[in-house]
Amino acid sequence: RGLTDISLLERFIHLRYVDLSKNKLKDLSPLSSLTQLLWLKVDRNLLTSASMQELPYLQVISFDRNHIVDFEGITHPLLTNLSLKENKIETVLGLSHDHLFSLQVLELRGNRINTTAGLGVSKLKKLYLAKNTICSLEGLEEFEQLEILHLRDNKLEALDGFSASMKCLQYLNLRSNGIKSFQEVGKLQVLPMLQALVLMDNPCAQEPDYRLQVLSQLPRLQRLDKEAVEEEEREEAEKIRQTRKEKEK
Repeated sequence: RGLTDISLLERFIHLRYVDLSKNKLKDLSPLSSLTQLLWLKVDRNLLTSASMQELPYLQVISFDRNHIVDFEGITHPLLTNLSLKENKIETVLGLSHDHLFSLQVLELRGNRINTTAGLGVSKLKKLYLAKNTICSLEGLEEFEQLEILHLRDNKLEALDGFSASMKCLQYLNLRSNGIKSFQEVGKLQVLPMLQALVLMDNPCAQEPDYRLQVLSQLPRLQRLDKEAVEEEEREEAEKIRQTRKEKEK
């Protein structure tokens, strides 16, 4: 509606759900009186900051497609879902577990992030980092409860940084990166619960027997590139695995 001023909302202190998407807002300070707010959507505005006064019951926020550059001032204690898709964020520094100890889902796709170092919210279950410029994975050992990690369309060539402490990670999407060798894929063996992996559109996916080579490195996979692993494939991959072991001896 082209709104630039929402000061009228200060009076409606019992509002629970507010959608202010597709306006021209630069300032959300009038929302600080809405202490009962549970859900807030402010997509497609002109915000350069996500900073707001702490709201005690706020659980879901979406700031998609604004001009936000950092995580300054996001401190809502019951927040479980935070979306900052397609903003201008360059660093993940600034999010703190001390303030966001309930956060489980973080959506950051389509920003300008180049490393995972410093992401200080260790209780996350789902982390979406597709369409950034990430070239190194750091600090992932803290994510002991993470179940889904989405890294499609980044600049990863090496898969260092994964840790055995990531004992809940089941789904990993690495589509459209720069992973060339199956040795790099083998580094994912440290993930004890990994069941689904997406590797299509990487250089290694062009290699002969690509699926078998990946399954020989990661025999516990249930799905590769969204296709279920067949028992025949598993048996063939095991033969490749045994042959490789004998050569190494």
